[in-house]
Amino acid sequence: MSTARLELVMETSCGVVLVNLGSILLLQYPQGHWDLPKGHVEQEDSDYYETARRELKEETGISELSFVENFEHRTEYQFKHKGKRKSKQVYWYIATTEEISISLSKEHRNYMWLDWEQALEQVTHIETKELIGSAHEFMKTAGLD
Repeated sequence: MSTARLELVMETSCGVVLVNLGSILLLQYPQGHWDLPKGHVEQEDSDYYETARRELKEETGISELSFVENFEHRTEYQFKHKGKRKSKQVYWYIATTEEISISLSKEHRNYMWLDWEQALEQVTHIETKELIGSAHEFMKTAGLD
């Protein structure tokens, strides 16, 4: 048995809890699970908000959004992909939109607009459940829900 350790590759991504009239957007990934829109930071991105905005547009076609001030949530997790150990941190923001029509990217299989409680039930990963709970509490406290 090999005792060689896999190199740890660090990744940073940004994502959006997108809200429209009390519903949030979930995307279905090819593996079947449901999650929020997110993607990798690219060198040309000026900041994490730009990454989140760019990824949302690439994955959904939505470009008209307003970020909710004073909310940032960070999740971290590790996984193996193509023989490499990866550590990923994701910076999350809340944004609102009036757009509901989605132009789904080839990265995803389906989408749903769900209320906060339904979204909590639909997502798989505990980090996403915690994020949705935190975002919902923030919106209620701010009087935006």
